[in-house]
Amino acid sequence: MKKFLLVLALAGCVLGMTACGSTEDDAGGLSYTQEAIEDNTAKVFTALDMLVEDDAVEEGADQLEAVKSGTGEILIADGAIWESALTEIGSYEGIVEDSVSAEGTDEAFTVYCEIKGSQRNAQVELYYTKEFATVTIFPGSMMISPNYTLGEKMEKAALNTLLGMGTVFIVLILIMLIIMAFGIIPKIEKSIADKKAKKNVSTDAAVDNTIAQIVEKEELSDDTELVAVIAAAIAAYEGAATTDGFVVRSIKRANTNKWQRA
Repeated sequence: MKKFLLVLALAGCVLGMTACGSTEDDAGGLSYTQEAIEDNTAKVFTALDMLVEDDAVEEGADQLEAVKSGTGEILIADGAIWESALTEIGSYEGIVEDSVSAEGTDEAFTVYCEIKGSQRNAQVELYYTKEFATVTIFPGSMMISPNYTLGEKMEKAALNTLLGMGTVFIVLILIMLIIMAFGIIPKIEKSIADKKAKKNVSTDAAVDNTIAQIVEKEELSDDTELVAVIAAAIAAYEGAATTDGFVVRSIKRANTNKWQRA
């Protein structure tokens, strides 16, 4: 495996040297020949498939990083994209014949092709820059788009529609609940305020009653001399010798003017 990866790391140099050869079969204006691009593209997919299957992406990245800084990160990124694509297309079965094409310049170019999968095919775009293309066969970045059937596209569209509509309805329900809360909260606050008011009234009444009793007792105790005088007057009026038989419980002001007229 290590020897195989080293060969792959140097394969980019082979591609670069091919660019210096004949220009009769140039691809899309590039100095690379169509044959070299097709061969390079096939090696890319074969290498990625083997690395992902053997869980050796990080090992290969370490080897490439030793050749040129940054190439290890490129392989790790490509490996992640390839592994994710396999979940959609199934196992890799090769490149569709005559599907490889390229455009751009030697400084930066894109390779287009279609690959076969056990479940479905996919369209692939490989993006290269001259800086790395002469070092490794792996592209600086890549994009894999599975070819879904019309039924699968409709199913995905329906699911996306349901998800979108469901999200909207959930948000509307939350807004409705918030608006309803605005009407309930004042009622709750009023109920709490009424309970506090009733409690305060009851407390005030009890306090007033207690104060009245205290005032009544105080009035009676403060008028001791007046009580004694009145009791003596009543005893004299009744012809009694003492006031033992009289008990003055309270003193109230009369509402008549008899004393004034007298």
